[in-house]
Amino acid sequence: MPLAFDPLSPDFARDPYPFYAALRETPGLTYFEDFDIWLAARFEDVGQIALHPAMVRSLEGLVSPEEIAEQKRAGNWHDMANHSRFVQFSLLDSDGAVHDRLRKQVFKLFTPKMVNTLRSEIQTYVDGLIESLSDRKEIDFVEDLAAHVPGHIIGRVLGVPDADCPQLRVWSENIVQFFDIDRSDARKELAERNTTEFFHYLQGLKAERLKAPKDDLMSAMIVAEQAGLMNEDEFFSTAMLILMAGHGSTIDVLGSGLHALLKFPDEMQRLRQDPGLMKTAVQEMFRYESPLPFFHRYTTEEVQIAGQSFPAGTKFGVLYGSANRDPAQFPDADRFDVARAPNWHIAFGRGAHFCLGNHLARLDMDIIFSALLKRFSSIELTDPEPIYKPGLSVRGPASLGIRWQAA
Repeated sequence: MPLAFDPLSPDFARDPYPFYAALRETPGLTYFEDFDIWLAARFEDVGQIALHPAMVRSLEGLVSPEEIAEQKRAGNWHDMANHSRFVQFSLLDSDGAVHDRLRKQVFKLFTPKMVNTLRSEIQTYVDGLIESLSDRKEIDFVEDLAAHVPGHIIGRVLGVPDADCPQLRVWSENIVQFFDIDRSDARKELAERNTTEFFHYLQGLKAERLKAPKDDLMSAMIVAEQAGLMNEDEFFSTAMLILMAGHGSTIDVLGSGLHALLKFPDEMQRLRQDPGLMKTAVQEMFRYESPLPFFHRYTTEEVQIAGQSFPAGTKFGVLYGSANRDPAQFPDADRFDVARAPNWHIAFGRGAHFCLGNHLARLDMDIIFSALLKRFSSIELTDPEPIYKPGLSVRGPASLGIRWQAA
C-alpha cells in the first residue's frame, strides 16, 4: 500500500523516529508514492541495498535519454542549465568507472593521515572562535559557532580565502534545498541562481590558481584536469560537491550532537570525567541523529530485498536515520551512549559511495566538543524544544540557543 506521511510537517521534523519505528515493523519495503520510491528502514535492508553490486545512483544506461528527460520534467528538475551541469551530475551521483576516476583524484587528500595534519590549524581556529564568543552568556550554537567551522576548514583545504567562506554556506544551502520533497518553481529558481553564482566564483578562483598554483586541492585538481583525468564540467562539479558536502551535514550534526548531550546530562558528565571517550561520543552523535538520513539507489537488474522481488529500474530510498535507530542492530537504540561500542552505524553510507569527508567531519567535532567541555563548566538549553529543519533528506536543528558558564 502507498505510504501516507508528511516529511515536511513540524511533527516529523520534531521527531521522525516513531514513524521510522512503524516502518521497520512493517513487513517488506514500503512504497512512497510522492517519490515513486520503495523505502528501506531496517538496518539489514538498508545495508543490503547500499552494498548490492546491482545498485547505482544514476539512471544513466538504465533507461533512454528521453525517459530520463521525462522524469526530470515530472520532478521539476528540467530547465536548470547550470544545476543540471554541475549539481545533478557529480561524483556523488555517478557510478562505475566515472565515479572511480573522479573519487581517485580527491581521495588522497581526505585520508586519516592527511586530515590529521590539519589538527593544529583547526584547533587554533576553534579556540579563537570560542574566545570571541566567551564573554556572551547566551549564544545560538548553530549560527554563532557551528556554522563557522566546517566551511572554513573545507574552504582552506580547497583553497578558498577565509573571507569568502560564509558566502559558500549560503550558496551550498540554497542549492542543496532543492533535493528535498518541495520542488516548487521558487525553490528551483533559487537553486539555479545560486549554482550559477557559485560557478562564476569558482571560475575566478581557478583562474587565480592557473596563474599562481598553491598547495591546495584546487591546484591539485587543475593538474588532474590538465592530465586528462577530469574534464572542465567535472572539475567544477567536484569542487562544488566538496564545498557543499563540507558545510551542511557537519553543521547539522554539531547542532544535534550538542542537543543530544544536553538531553542526556549524565552522558555529558560522563564525557567530562573521561575525555578519552570523545571519539566514541562523536560516532554516537552520527548514529543517534544521522545528518543525512535519506539517499536513493536504482537497481540495474531484478533483485530480492526483504523477501520481495523488484525489477530493474526500481528506485529505493535508504533511510540511514531509521537504520541507525534499529534495535535489531543497536541495543537500547533510542538511548544516547557516549561509550557505545561496537557502533557500526551507517551514517556515512556504505560501499562505493562511503563519505569521503568522514575523517575531517569527525576531527572537527572532536576538537569542538573537547574545547567546549574544557572551557565551560555549565552548558544549558535556553529553549527545551529546539526547532529542527523540515524534510526527509536532512536532520539537524535550525538553531540551538544555549546558556554557558566558563569553568
